[in-house]
Amino acid sequence: MNGFLKWFFAFMSEMLKGYAEIVRGIGKGIKQIFNIGNYINIFKEYSVDYGAVSWVLSILAIVIVIAIYLLIAAMIVLAVRKYIRFRHSIVSNEDLLEEISELQRKVLKMTKEKDEIMAMKVAQMGIPTSGALSFADGTAALQTAEGGEAQPVVVESGVIQTSDNRFSKLLEVDNFYKEYTPPEYDNDITLEGICDRFRNFACSRMHLYYEPKTIRLFLAGMASTKLIILQGISGTGKTSLPYSFGKFLQVDTTIASVQPSWRDRTELFGYFNEFTKNFNETEVLRRIYASNYNDDVNLILLDEMNIARVEYYFAEMLSILEMPNADEWELDIVPNVWSTDPVKLDKGKLVIPQNIWYIGTANNDDSTFAISDKVYDRAQPINLDSKGVVFDAPDTPPMNLSFAHLDQLFKEAFDKYPISQENLKKIQQLDLWVIEKLRVAFGNRILKQMNLFVPVYVACGGDELDGIDYVLATKIFRKFESLNLAMLREELRELCAYITKTFGKNKMQESIAYLERLQKLF
Repeated sequence: MNGFLKWFFAFMSEMLKGYAEIVRGIGKGIKQIFNIGNYINIFKEYSVDYGAVSWVLSILAIVIVIAIYLLIAAMIVLAVRKYIRFRHSIVSNEDLLEEISELQRKVLKMTKEKDEIMAMKVAQMGIPTSGALSFADGTAALQTAEGGEAQPVVVESGVIQTSDNRFSKLLEVDNFYKEYTPPEYDNDITLEGICDRFRNFACSRMHLYYEPKTIRLFLAGMASTKLIILQGISGTGKTSLPYSFGKFLQVDTTIASVQPSWRDRTELFGYFNEFTKNFNETEVLRRIYASNYNDDVNLILLDEMNIARVEYYFAEMLSILEMPNADEWELDIVPNVWSTDPVKLDKGKLVIPQNIWYIGTANNDDSTFAISDKVYDRAQPINLDSKGVVFDAPDTPPMNLSFAHLDQLFKEAFDKYPISQENLKKIQQLDLWVIEKLRVAFGNRILKQMNLFVPVYVACGGDELDGIDYVLATKIFRKFESLNLAMLREELRELCAYITKTFGKNKMQESIAYLERLQKLF
């Protein structure tokens, strides 16, 4: 054993001497490298015989060597810094993961506390806190309590019995109309009289100036569709027109300012908050609900409607307004029924009444979205491209106009001023020409709207061809913008000539002006 120990000691000593020699050698090497005094002595020894060139080359060599050493030192410092930063990142990530884990634990704890609070809340309402409701027969349901016992829930005919209210604004409407007395409506006025009185009212009371044609287009648009789009440059009265019309009828227009963040129907109609068990009601929802009670002409203004995509937040309403049977115009609000729900809410659904119109204002610039054909086909666009000319008007008070009377005026106009057979034939020939040359068809929906729009436009004091002209320009020829117009300039010129030949010289000026503008733009 002693012999082994002696050998092992001698073996390890010899090996450690080698490591010591390595360290000693590295130290001697570093000392040798940075022995500045030795370099100075060598330089003095050999610089005795230097010429001018030798001095320049020597100085250059010294500078290069120093630069190399500085570069090596900088690389070492950079490597050390990167290593320290890497280590710090690892430590930070570990701290972050630990913090995330702690936050998750807190979230789980808060979720548990929320569930306990909600359980206490719904227990007071008589709604089950666990288990499932079954409304198969609409008379009873069971809940599974924490002890495992099935207990009955207070449900009668599919209605959850509770003392809580989730529709505070709609219930206020119910209470208001319990003692509501409708005003005395003016049921003798004509469509032309409405146009004249509103124009004078806007001028004398609100200092707003509209051309007679603009008001005729507005009323004719109301007769043809429930969605009207007022478009044009800023400052031409797009927002003030429906606003002042509401003042004129003494039923203020509900204004909904569209936001860029609007993505779905909840922005327009509200949503049910599962945590608070309250429905976040909007003014639009309140106005639609209140319209079920009255016979007023109700307007909802979607201000800057294309600052968000109309097809997103208004999609459901577009589908509803397209249904041919008005009795099917229903909006799903909530999936279940509470005993305290508003009176006009039928099984969680709200009926969309006929006495309400949706007016949208649209600007076409870099901050807005283009309105799709789907929306335009269902709406009546009205272009407001210029300010009204100031004029004098007698002081004109507002009036009360019932929806029933306005609707009757529309129906009378449909019967009294239908589009003439001659013009219908010309429109059909124009349709065939456009299909053959440009592959664009008028469509049954647009023809139907034209048959509603033009008679009311005439009843308001307008000309039949002017009404047809306006519908063609805003509903048909507008579709040409999606074509390759750079290759269709000749066809557009032929179309202008065909319209002039078919309808007469100095007629259809709106359509011809629009087609000529397309030729210049593309």
